[in-house]
Amino acid sequence: MDVTRQTKRNLRLQRYLFTLLLLAAVGLLGWLSTQYRIQTDWTYGARNSLSADSERLLAELEGPLTITAFVRDQGPLRDQVRELVGRYERVKPDIQVEFVNPDRAPERVRELGVSMEGELRIAYQGRSERVQEHTEQALSNAILRVARQGERWIGFLTGHGERDPHGQANHDLGHFGAELERKGLKVQSLNLAETRAVPDNLSVLVIASPQLDLLPGEVRLVREYLEAGGNLLWLADPGETGGMASVAEYLGVEFLPGVIVDASTQLFGIESPDVVLVTAYTPHPVTRELRAMTLFPHAQALQLNTTGDWDVEPLLSSMENTWTELGTLEGRIGFDAGSDERAGPLDLAHAFTRSLDAGSEAGEGRTTGQRVAVIGDGDFLSNSFLGNVANLDLGLNLIDWLSHDDSFIAIRPRAAPDQSLELGRTAQAVIGFGFLFVLPALLVLAGLIVWLRRRKR
Repeated sequence: MDVTRQTKRNLRLQRYLFTLLLLAAVGLLGWLSTQYRIQTDWTYGARNSLSADSERLLAELEGPLTITAFVRDQGPLRDQVRELVGRYERVKPDIQVEFVNPDRAPERVRELGVSMEGELRIAYQGRSERVQEHTEQALSNAILRVARQGERWIGFLTGHGERDPHGQANHDLGHFGAELERKGLKVQSLNLAETRAVPDNLSVLVIASPQLDLLPGEVRLVREYLEAGGNLLWLADPGETGGMASVAEYLGVEFLPGVIVDASTQLFGIESPDVVLVTAYTPHPVTRELRAMTLFPHAQALQLNTTGDWDVEPLLSSMENTWTELGTLEGRIGFDAGSDERAGPLDLAHAFTRSLDAGSEAGEGRTTGQRVAVIGDGDFLSNSFLGNVANLDLGLNLIDWLSHDDSFIAIRPRAAPDQSLELGRTAQAVIGFGFLFVLPALLVLAGLIVWLRRRKR
């Protein structure tokens, strides 16, 4: 091709035009980057993003949330806090974040009682919480606490050998009570002999495996509490109804004799035959978000008789390969078809609901919902078994549902996935030898080859 003056001019114009368009494209991209923000998380398990539970918690919030971080201007702590809070800002853009240097605002630090650098203060609709741990779980739990409207009192009946919500013995519920308090719930022990009535401000009454029978007057108070619309969680171990047969009759529930035996547990290495696994759940607000099985040691089965005005749903059921064992749990045991033993699947828990007229005397015509859960086992929430599979999630879901906090059910911020890399000695030796000797030797060899080829030209 002949290169004429016209051709050179055209090529020069093309280069100018290309440069101009390239600069315009770069400028446009720069402007777009200031107007729009796109972030993607490609890490394993999306560790740099909020869990679905935290996102759902933020979606439940109406109005802005304020996060005040007391951290100095420089240092890795500020970056750590900014990165954590940034995850929440991406989901809820109206979060108001303020960084306060404690050195420049000592009066504000004293006024708010800030005790350490890095402390976060979460404020929402006039309520506030403090967070000193920089994890999604801690921050989401704090948001959950400030999001609850009003106080939720959970009363645990005492005085008859019940499981203690603050006790540390294996059979007590101390860990479960601590989890409830971390969620912003108020846990109190309740002795009806002292109070002579169930407090009106109680959100849920918990009767956890009484070892001795309640006095007739106490049973009457429980009945009156139910008749008035109170919410109840009743954990009943085999053979221990706590003298509340009339309460069971009022609910229309019957405890079947014997202990549920689950033959499938041996497949999971559980030697005790009276440990029941629940692997599938019926559709219910308490169990809809459970993705793992739950474990119930030494449980009894329930049977419904007359439901009255209650709407009853089976909450937990054992698998088919189960039965109610009436004999001793020693030696070789099996289902005896000719006896009173019942074959599975068996119901371990029932959920009761009904609507009651409230304020009818005042002519208001208002109705309230009442909720009751009866479970044939109290061990699954004990200190010994609370950490097994999804037992804790089930317990927290039960309390949230019973206290009518449906929107908070199953908000469990996930823990960060495993971020450590463990290598064996062989792998460490191969990597170390490769980077220290093999890779440098290959680079030197490549250089020599190139040098020799150039000399031969």
